[in-house]
Amino acid sequence: MDIIIQSLGFTIGKELDNFIMEKVANLKGDKILRANVTLYKGPASNPEADYCEIRLEVPGNDHFVKKHSTHFEVAVSECVEVLSQMINKTKERTASRQADTKMIQDTLIAGADDGEVELEDVVK
Repeated sequence: MDIIIQSLGFTIGKELDNFIMEKVANLKGDKILRANVTLYKGPASNPEADYCEIRLEVPGNDHFVKKHSTHFEVAVSECVEVLSQMINKTKERTASRQADTKMIQDTLIAGADDGEVELEDVVK
């Protein structure tokens, strides 16, 4: 997985860079192509003015999270937690769909041996 870090309006230090690399690299997903991390400061009047955006490029729809906090480290950690939950939810949906497909195929095959089975009867 490629990790691209951008900071808008300032230069990030080596420690923050390493922190982001560690956190994002720990995301478990076999189909993650790239992670785009964008850091920027919000308006000075806002006490929680450090923003982090992370976009995970995966096949299909990308996962995107935007969080803000008083420190970039906290915002990055929150983004990674939410992305981890998104990845797990996507895996569960995929597994559920595959199980449903397998059940339909098994029913159709068993029905073919016994006689005629309509697809509408199986899906209901």
